Amino acid sequence: MADFKTHVTVAAILCTPLAASTFIMGFANMNEAIFYALAGTLGGLLPDIDADDSAAIRLVFRLFGALVAGLAIAFGMDKLLHWQILALAIVSYLIVRFPIQLGFEQFTIHRGTLHSLLANIMFAILAVPAAYHLFALPAKTAWGIGVFVFLGATIHLVLDELYSIELSGMRIKRSFGTAMKLTDWGEPLTSILLVVGCVVGYWLSPSAEAWLDAFAWWPESERLAEWIKQGLNEFNHLWS
Repeated sequence: MADFKTHVTVAAILCTPLAASTFIMGFANMNEAIFYALAGTLGGLLPDIDADDSAAIRLVFRLFGALVAGLAIAFGMDKLLHWQILALAIVSYLIVRFPIQLGFEQFTIHRGTLHSLLANIMFAILAVPAAYHLFALPAKTAWGIGVFVFLGATIHLVLDELYSIELSGMRIKRSFGTAMKLTDWGEPLTSILLVVGCVVGYWLSPSAEAWLDAFAWWPESERLAEWIKQGLNEFNHLWS
């Protein structure tokens, strides 16, 4: 299994140029590209929120607590008094740092269901309504953040699998296959909860059609937009 530093470094190295390319190609402005790079880097830490190592999980939740506190400050900047913004940031950090962390420590198993592609999808889909509703970001930006969260989290799983192979001795460790999986079939109830989380997250998310405008320069964009809109409408109809 790759260590914490490796996960952060590789996620940042891979996601930052991709985020920059969204700005260069006109898909996003500078602020959005920065959000995407941060989302991808932090997404590279998400699968380890079920880590058995208490030091690692403390570090992960400190980072996410700081992120939530920072977003709380940005959210309340034009809406609250200075002391209220400070109080909101402190409370946000403490909630993530203690009750939420304690819950994960008590009810999760490392490399279990939260270490899977299904969990990555849930992380990404829940990030979209959080960015849109809680932090008042545009729909296109929120969906972009979700995509980069999934990308970063999937990079984490791939790294763990690569570290399960010893190229020098051409030996595969027993941990191979425990990271890059659809879900943990030995935990059916948890898997069902993740699916429910995906459905709820998508239901709370704004329309993804805002991203279609970014492809207006492509000659086939109108046909692609119509095809995607039909697919989205049919998918939404299933849950209506």
